[in-house]
Amino acid sequence: MQTKHDKPTIDQVARKASVSKTTISRYLNGRYEFMSEETRKRIQTVIEELEYRPNNLARSLKSNHSGLIGVVVADISSPFASILVKGIGDQCTASGYHTIIANTDNDPVKEKEYIEALIDNRVEGLILNITGHNNEFIIELGAEGVPIVLADRAMSELYFDTVTSNNYQMTYQTIEYLIRAGFKEISFFTEEIGVVSSRRIRMQAFLDACKQHFQHDCEEWIRVCSFSDLNDVQTSLLDFLGTDKGPHAVFAVNGVMMLSLAQAITNLNLVMPRDLGLCGYDDWGWTSLVPPGITVISQPSYQVGVEAAKRLLGRIQQKKNMRAKVIELASSLIIRGSTKL
Repeated sequence: MQTKHDKPTIDQVARKASVSKTTISRYLNGRYEFMSEETRKRIQTVIEELEYRPNNLARSLKSNHSGLIGVVVADISSPFASILVKGIGDQCTASGYHTIIANTDNDPVKEKEYIEALIDNRVEGLILNITGHNNEFIIELGAEGVPIVLADRAMSELYFDTVTSNNYQMTYQTIEYLIRAGFKEISFFTEEIGVVSSRRIRMQAFLDACKQHFQHDCEEWIRVCSFSDLNDVQTSLLDFLGTDKGPHAVFAVNGVMMLSLAQAITNLNLVMPRDLGLCGYDDWGWTSLVPPGITVISQPSYQVGVEAAKRLLGRIQQKKNMRAKVIELASSLIIRGSTKL
């Protein structure tokens, strides 16, 4: 009995459709000459019943130049993703390629479906901002010969070229800056960490920096809440401010959390930095406009996209089995009034 982990083969399709493997291959390549309508329909029915996906599809990509690059991002509504995609698109266009963009909304089911759809549309390679829940599937694609580069979010092991920023170094450096500035309690505001590597790395840097300087574990300073639920953010913020020591500061794991925190601070009639210091990722346009200006870590989001595209196109064009590499680009700390006591 075939289990859900067994992949149907072209032999099985041919036998069930009562045709030769050559006929199946001709059908898959769109060559329907001398093939009756009844045969075509029978083959299609069998393929759907067996959920057959041709294993040689990845190999065929190497010999057929479509000029298309598939780009899958976790949340296109985030300015980070938009800037990332622009960097990818600009580099691909300059190199004579076009991009097809898919947004997963951090949904692993959508992610897998979009990747399969992009492969079916004969993209020559993939740049992925992964959810982290389809790693085994993505690794299998890579093993079948599909060129893949990861952008921003990494896997626990290095299977693919990965382009990201120096998350650990910059988070650690920023927490040290807050401590030198005089803040006695610092809270790390984040969405669910899950398997998102950038959040996990930033949280670890926060914990390490706090333990180094405060000489105790600071896990109680981590606040997990939904950036889209402003009441949740405000409740967590008030809970943090209720602690004894001060001055207080909050560090936002990313730009969308930063925006929610800024809205919560306004709603609660708090004044920065007198009542609360605020800093974190990312340097989006509004952060310099909100009085007194918000201290941020500015990521090279556009350049991450450019470098990811360069690495992928290099693999496609050179067709070499290069060793996977981590490319870590430098971010910068921009100090503004929100953390100047």
